[in-house]
Order: sequence, then C-alpha cells, then structure tokens
Amino acid sequence: MNLKKKIEALKKDKNAVILAHYYQIPEIQEIADYVGDSLGLSQRAAETDADIIVFAGVHFMAETAKILNPSKKVLLPDLDAGCSLAESCPPDAFEAFVKSHPNHTVVTYVNCSAKVKALTDIVCTSSNALKIVESIPEDQPIIFAPDRNLGKYIMQKTGRDMLLWDGSCLVHEAFSMEKLLALHREYPDCKIIAHPESEEHILKTATYIGSTAGMIEYVKSHPKGKFIVATEAGILHKMQEEVPTAELIPAPAKEDNTCACSECAFMKMNTLQKLYDCLLNESPQIDVTKDIQEKALVPIERMLELSK
Repeated sequence: MNLKKKIEALKKDKNAVILAHYYQIPEIQEIADYVGDSLGLSQRAAETDADIIVFAGVHFMAETAKILNPSKKVLLPDLDAGCSLAESCPPDAFEAFVKSHPNHTVVTYVNCSAKVKALTDIVCTSSNALKIVESIPEDQPIIFAPDRNLGKYIMQKTGRDMLLWDGSCLVHEAFSMEKLLALHREYPDCKIIAHPESEEHILKTATYIGSTAGMIEYVKSHPKGKFIVATEAGILHKMQEEVPTAELIPAPAKEDNTCACSECAFMKMNTLQKLYDCLLNESPQIDVTKDIQEKALVPIERMLELSK
C-alpha cells in the first residue's frame, strides 16, 4: 500500500482532518481535506468536528488551530517548521513594546506565536487586514505587528497612521527587482500579481495585490491570462490546478537557486512520510498553555466574527 493510501486509511480510522497551506508540497496539497490561506485554514479549524487535526503548515498555524480547538489533538508533521516572520517578533520584546505605547489597539497578523496573539486585541490575515483596520475608529491609535510591509501597504490603502513593528518575511523579501523587471521585459504581456508581504518597490510593479486566496481568485477571473506570481512558489500548484489555461511564472528570487523562485524552507520541511508518521504515532502534538490559549482565543474570535 502506498503512503497516500495509508494516510487515507489512518485518517478514516482516527477521524482526522488534514489542513494544508498553499505553500506545501503538491503531494501534501493533493491529500489534504482542505487547502487554503491563513484565514481559510483558521475558519476550517474552527468548524471541524474531527478528533485529530493534522496541520500541514508551520508552527504558528498549528498553534492557531489548537487555540480554536483546545480539546482536540493538533499534530504538526515537523515541529521545526517555523516562520521567519513569527520569529522576528519575540513575545518578551513585543510585550515591552506594547507596554511602552499604552492606549493603542494592538492588531497582529496571524503569522505570529500564540504568546504574541495573547498580547493582541484583534488578529488579522492578509485576506482581511484592510477590513480589520477599517473596523477600528479613526481616532484610535493602532500598533500593527509583526509584518512592516503588510503594515505599510494597509497604511497606504487606508490613510491610517499605524505604529509598525519592524518584522518581515524572508520569503517575501527575497524577490529581485532587477530580475523581475528583466523577466517582465522578456514577457511584456504578463501581469505581475503580488502578496502584500512583499516589499514596497515590488508592490509598485503589481497589477493586483492580495492574499494567496485572493491571487488565485484574480487568476480565475482572467483564465487565459499570463502572470508573474510574486509569492511563495508553492501557490503555483493550486493556481494551475484551478486555472489550467493560465500561464504562470514564479517571480525570481535574489539568490540563484534550483527553482529560480522564492520558496519557504520551513513550509517544505513537511513531507508525506512525516505526515504519515505523525498521524500514525499521533505525535508531535502542539500544546498551548490554558492561560495563553484563553487570552489568544479572544482576538482570533474577533477576527473570525468580522470575517463572516
């Protein structure tokens, strides 16, 4: 029996659900019950009636699922699958930052640890960040963390002046402007579409800026279009599956690598074998202390309520 069939059998026996991010390897996306962006995954985690949630993503995503489902087992195929953006916002330093700026509403992007979420008033994702910020009274000062690029983009779109934490995602800051412009000269009829975690100069070249789910929807609305895609290259699998007639080219990274694109090494740590092993052994499990879980649940539920 091959690994995929073994995973399917285990999933059925254990009443498990597999949630996978768009940046996972194609083999994992193909076996997942749901593939999505951070907002969609949070919503599915909140709704599931499975006993076990296998989160094929990175640590903060599995933590979010555990916060929403404290009584369920939440498994992560590789505990070392972290996030450069989450790591750019250490909880102790962020707590000191929040305390030094009292009377601010704290908005954190979902790409942060459970401890940082516990210091937050409301969580957002790239799908709903504009809506979340616009829901806050205009005279209310805001701290936005941890992604400075997403924060700058929201400030530009809303006209709000927010206090930004200085964090960023290595994957979305890996794009080479020089190579991107050269690629566009080679394919002048291609539209550039970009994730708002990208740097400002990359966003200025884009015809469309949006979340991973938003980018897929944009391509679906232009099924015969040609696109240079500026986000983690794992999205191309689902995008091409959804829109087989579209021509997709990954935006080039600064470093010369085998894919000539930007890939998240953390996302790619999960494999089919690790997924099978973690479901078989029901390990490694994600645990969040009750205190942190209860505090972090409040801003996540506020986000989910506003995203309906």
